[in-house]
Amino acid sequence: MSEQETAVYPQTQTASPAWDRIERARHPQRPYPMELIERIFTDFCEIHGDRAFGDDEAVACGMARLGGDEVMVIGNRKGGTTKERVRRNFGMPHPEGYRKALRAMKLAEKFSRPVISFIDLPGAYPGVGAEERGQAEAIARNVREMTRLRVPTIAVISGEGGSGGALALAVSDRVLILENAVYFVISPEGCASIMWNDASKKALAAEAMRISALEVAALGCVDEIVAEPPEGIQADHEAGTGLLGFALKKHLAELAAIPIDALVAARQKKYRNIAKFYVQG
Repeated sequence: MSEQETAVYPQTQTASPAWDRIERARHPQRPYPMELIERIFTDFCEIHGDRAFGDDEAVACGMARLGGDEVMVIGNRKGGTTKERVRRNFGMPHPEGYRKALRAMKLAEKFSRPVISFIDLPGAYPGVGAEERGQAEAIARNVREMTRLRVPTIAVISGEGGSGGALALAVSDRVLILENAVYFVISPEGCASIMWNDASKKALAAEAMRISALEVAALGCVDEIVAEPPEGIQADHEAGTGLLGFALKKHLAELAAIPIDALVAARQKKYRNIAKFYVQG
């Protein structure tokens, strides 16, 4: 490592504000997507299976009501106990999970229901079986089809929004992120392993990656940061979900007022323009 790199990334691993944000996003008391769905929506009726391989328990989809509006909600499941976490693959979807989500989105489109997705996952499952069943293709298809859906769409990053696994559920008209959530292309541990061959430099990676809510908002990757209670949503689930529910109703009302052709065109333009950088020669 050069002297300049050493100055930017000191060798000593110390406490880091960026790593503090990661720990808040991963807090064990932080509500997972299904708890948010249960608190914010009513009359949730789950849809099972991808009609091709099986029913991925890491992803839940179903019709529900948000106030007086009928919507389709999608969220990944992590599970509470160790046994549940293993069964739900620690919230990391297989291809059949993404295909089930897409089936639900197409059903929502058929019945003109807005789609609201909740995301808290470190990434899609990278195992051999998932790759054999077309993980990359399933993610890519979701990304493509979400740009074309002829219904309003909202995504919520509630904890970790990890890589293509998150993006496959987040190509939406509005992307909201909770104040203490993070959104990244790779986990800090993975980044540190690649950059420094040392996963213990995860705090340095978290600082360099600019993955906090404020930083990804500045990059144009999210549309609104939803405030959390002073001690975080993990300390007050009721107040935190109340703030999120209010934000969802506001955005849903705004999107409902936009003609669908204009909405789809604006969505496609938005994602074509994200991450464009201009450097003067």
